[in-house]
Amino acid sequence: MITYLIDLGWVNLAYLVASVLFIIGMKGMTHPRTALRGNLISAWGMLLAVVAALLANGLSYQWILVGAVLGGAVGAITAVRVQMTQMPEMVALFNGFGGAASVLVAGAAFMTAAEPDLQMTIATGLSGLIGAVTFTGSLIAFLKLAEKMPSGSLGFPGIKAFNGLLILVALAGTAWLAVDPSSQMAYWLVVVVSCVLGVTLTIPIGGADMPVVIALLNSYSGLAAAATGFVLMNNVLIIAGSLVGASGIILTQIMCKAMNRSLGAVLFAEFGGAASGPSADDVYGGKVKSTSPAEVAMMLETAQRVLVVPGYGMAVAQAQHIVRDMANILEARGVLVEYGIHPVAGRMPGHMNILLAEADVPYEKLREMDDINNEIAQIDVCIVVGANDTVNPAARNDPHSPIAGMPIIDVDRARTVIVVKRSLSPGFAGIPNPLFAADNCLMMFGDGKKALTELVQALKEG
Repeated sequence: MITYLIDLGWVNLAYLVASVLFIIGMKGMTHPRTALRGNLISAWGMLLAVVAALLANGLSYQWILVGAVLGGAVGAITAVRVQMTQMPEMVALFNGFGGAASVLVAGAAFMTAAEPDLQMTIATGLSGLIGAVTFTGSLIAFLKLAEKMPSGSLGFPGIKAFNGLLILVALAGTAWLAVDPSSQMAYWLVVVVSCVLGVTLTIPIGGADMPVVIALLNSYSGLAAAATGFVLMNNVLIIAGSLVGASGIILTQIMCKAMNRSLGAVLFAEFGGAASGPSADDVYGGKVKSTSPAEVAMMLETAQRVLVVPGYGMAVAQAQHIVRDMANILEARGVLVEYGIHPVAGRMPGHMNILLAEADVPYEKLREMDDINNEIAQIDVCIVVGANDTVNPAARNDPHSPIAGMPIIDVDRARTVIVVKRSLSPGFAGIPNPLFAADNCLMMFGDGKKALTELVQALKEG
């Protein structure tokens, strides 16, 4: 029997306020100008929920405080040390920790319950299933994004049938738990099988689809938390988990639409093995033209409108500040400088927006893909900084390309295109980019930050 240290009515009121703060915070995070405030509001809501939950029950706070201090220290150190380019894999890791927490909390509550009812047993089984899949799947996503394992599609013959068998076994274990609530073996069977399932579901998914996978695993972590809320009969956990689960599914759908991919195609890795199509020699042979920062500076002297299209290469080079310096010089000369943002540029949604916000680029200068594509022919010079698949015209022109139909920023339709890139290496999709060999395209090879620094210096001298 639970002993409440404060009145249950006050606990539920605190949960209600916390839930409202979650919703207001999420609403605030839909726009860059209010995102910071929204994040803080949500954080205060979570603090209120945690404090109310701790005060509601007769607990020993010794180990709770030790865990809070250790966890807070790890979180603070991580927040300071992790670079923006590492944020996607960090998000994947956090999703995994959320899934593991749901598995452990639901399991502990179930095993200490005197007489678990049908709702509790089913919720425990689902929490173990979803949480374990989230945990190991997120670890695989982290390893792929951190390049600690091959980012391409991995697997073995019959993996889909094997996954189907694992799902049936996990569901059977949940049913066993519902029929025999005293069987702890049933719960751990569900957890172990689901851990294997998380690995085998994620390894076939290639690096190009990892942003979608992160969003989906985020949704899974929310659903696992909601299931754990039903185990504990904790209203705020049910609400918070449902919000995360629903928002993750919505984000997954948005990203699939941005990539012209179905969720089924992502989950079942329909890209297949190695990318097919023309080789790099066929695409680039004798057609690629290189340029220098000094030559690009001369081109920009007569430009009236410039578009910067950032990609993951800009994030790796940490070139967003020098991009802003270049824009300041051009704007001082009366040039209109804008930024074309692809929805899945980088490795997670909003990656480019955050990097440019770090460099104090006004939000009004950021143009969404569909919006800027309508005006791309009016751009005098388009400077592509580290983007690849998101500007690959093969998606538009080659129906046999692995990225066929994926919406791109049509930079090849600008009057002149300057691509700042270390080499002709392919993007996540692993295919050559015909843009680099286009008649109106010039390659400025080199580290993004170094090449753009030289360009800025040439602009100043010019």
